[in-house]
Amino acid sequence: MAGSTAKTVHDIFVNMEYGPAATSSAATAQAWLDHHSRSLGLFIDGKFVRPADRQSRSLVDSKGGNLCSTVCAVEDDISQCASSAVNGFKAWSSLTCYQRAKVLLRLVSVLGQHAQCLSELCDLCEASCSSSTLVRLLQFYSGWAQLRDTLITNWTPLGVVAVVVSDDCSLYSLMLKVLPALAMGNSVIVVPGRSTSPPALLLGQLFMSAGFPAGAFNVVTGCDMTLGAKVAKNASISYVTYSGNKQDGVTLCKATAGMGVPVSVSPCIGATCPFIIFESADIDSAVDGVIDTAFKKKKEVHWLLCVQENVLDSVVARLRLRMAGMKCVALPSDGDRALVEAAVQEAQQQGATLVQSCAAPPSGTQYPPTVLCGAAPSSSCVVNPSAGPLLPLLTFRSNTEAVALGNHSPHGQAASIWTEDLTLALETAKNLSVGSVWVNSHSVCDPCLPVSGHKDSGTCTDGGQEGLYQFLRPSSSSSPPLPRSSPVSMDYTKFGTAASPAIIPDDSDSASAPKPYLQFVGGKACKAVSGCSVAVQSSGASSVLAYCPDGGRKDVRNAVEAAIKVQPGWMKKSPSARAQSLYSLAKGLEAKKRDLAASINVQTGISLEDADREVELSIARLSDLAAYCDKIQGGTLPMLQSGSALSIPEALGVVGVVLPDKNPLLSMVTLLGAAIAGGNAVIMVPSQKHPLPTLAFVQGCQYLQYTCTSPLKTLRLFCQKDNMGKDWTHPSLLEEMWRNAVQWKSVWIPTA
Repeated sequence: MAGSTAKTVHDIFVNMEYGPAATSSAATAQAWLDHHSRSLGLFIDGKFVRPADRQSRSLVDSKGGNLCSTVCAVEDDISQCASSAVNGFKAWSSLTCYQRAKVLLRLVSVLGQHAQCLSELCDLCEASCSSSTLVRLLQFYSGWAQLRDTLITNWTPLGVVAVVVSDDCSLYSLMLKVLPALAMGNSVIVVPGRSTSPPALLLGQLFMSAGFPAGAFNVVTGCDMTLGAKVAKNASISYVTYSGNKQDGVTLCKATAGMGVPVSVSPCIGATCPFIIFESADIDSAVDGVIDTAFKKKKEVHWLLCVQENVLDSVVARLRLRMAGMKCVALPSDGDRALVEAAVQEAQQQGATLVQSCAAPPSGTQYPPTVLCGAAPSSSCVVNPSAGPLLPLLTFRSNTEAVALGNHSPHGQAASIWTEDLTLALETAKNLSVGSVWVNSHSVCDPCLPVSGHKDSGTCTDGGQEGLYQFLRPSSSSSPPLPRSSPVSMDYTKFGTAASPAIIPDDSDSASAPKPYLQFVGGKACKAVSGCSVAVQSSGASSVLAYCPDGGRKDVRNAVEAAIKVQPGWMKKSPSARAQSLYSLAKGLEAKKRDLAASINVQTGISLEDADREVELSIARLSDLAAYCDKIQGGTLPMLQSGSALSIPEALGVVGVVLPDKNPLLSMVTLLGAAIAGGNAVIMVPSQKHPLPTLAFVQGCQYLQYTCTSPLKTLRLFCQKDNMGKDWTHPSLLEEMWRNAVQWKSVWIPTA
């Protein structure tokens, strides 16, 4: 065309000029913030709400500039949000599985249209999560929304779920809680941290665009972590789940103790994870993996490099080569710089040598990537690592030593194993007490992989089919929710130390006296350390039937020590061997059927016919649990990447069981059988029937919830109220109890 100034392909090739820049996604995110006047309100009942006279919290971007502010919610806002969530649950749960799946899939399309805005907002807030990752989450959980009633039968949604995250939690970890809760039919109240607040509020708007009913997804923001406990206090909340650093999770658990609401914790920030390199590994690939993950500016976990002695020199030489020229990493503050330098100085005093990319600047918050070769296992950089680009390196000689180093940390989140020997990899993965194991890889995340932190790294499972059950309860009336209550004022340091008035000295040896019983600890009968007993009275308290030992803290300590010794051996027994033990227990129960029925009749006051029925159900329950031992053993998982993923149920370890008053024999064999079928060792506390008032029961639950935070322990509480308690005769209890008695491990093995 005449007068055209368009350049030909040849002209562009000769000049090699850049083409016109694509429209910046930053403008999109900034425009969304400007639309809200950079003052973001709450997202309640499907719309943004900005109440008057509320404090606000300022947020800064990754460069330190002012980004926006968020509202600090108060009690009235929480009540309004909870009321909206209840209505949202009614509307959302009334949809069919197909309809809920259709809405979630529609959200994939909506997310694609706003991917640039969301990605840029995540970058500005340092809550990194790619749109493709969110799309994968949505696709996975929309499938489970479709199949809930087909593959997860006899389970129903909980109701209103509160998802609480810390300030340093990623958007991915938040959505790994939110989407399965929604997929199972619950409504959700999100209590985001500082970095996830703007993206969560934007997602609320996108959820409504996809067709979610008003109130199904709500976001309330606050000034600090106390907001999570305030939300949990609302009687409409059925379940609270947390993700983030452990300190805030412990604070939440202690603040909610005694409220009667279940709380689970996934401390995905700050754990120490072993990075194990065997002599059979591809050293170049292993070192590449170390460099890729250990020195990130913002890392969620601390890595501990464990190298087999035979290849130590080779690994260190390659680390020196790869680290040469690496830039210093910015630390959050001068105080963190001081902590890093103190940790390095201590490691050097204990004999460690340094491998650094460059010399450390004399001042400022910059510090070079540093490997502490030969660090002592007791060094603070290993036991309690500080924020910074430090990588302790320990050596080992054998596979056994490698596992011991890997299990040295109180955390049990994940591990990376590098070896070309598949047998060695699987054996090591089996023996490491962690929830995720990556073979010849690291940091592999996919929603089909169950993430179940072991030891001090969590009390629930996220991801996979196994992670769905925390948002469900049995659809039968066999498992009613806990009654809500208000925490009582109590001194946790003195709880349980007061003497009981029912205790008498254990010196009765008269032939006419009631029969004295003994405790059973470490495979043998024994008296309580105190030497005292408590009277067990018949129904109606008309007579004393027997005297049972009154155990104290020392008895509990002895029982725990005995259980810790035997549990590893019991867990290593084959499922069929555990099944045979349970069958033998059922056979022994059947041999004493008449005596047991008479005992139940006298103690509880129920008819002899009902007592016989309870014994028969108990025998059948043990046989059912024996059959469970070798029937549910995990399996392979479908992954987008090329490779094989395994999901394996494992024992929790030592399980404490406080038996209820209802159905004393049946409840005992149900809880005991489920625990030992999963490979656990069990410490049981019999029911303290009748003398204990309701207040004492509430205080006991509050004490357990408060003290199960240091270290973190999985706690399951069941309702005991008359006419409302768990129906121990219902067959649906089998799967529920079994799932409560195991934790999951995922193993990822890549292929070429």
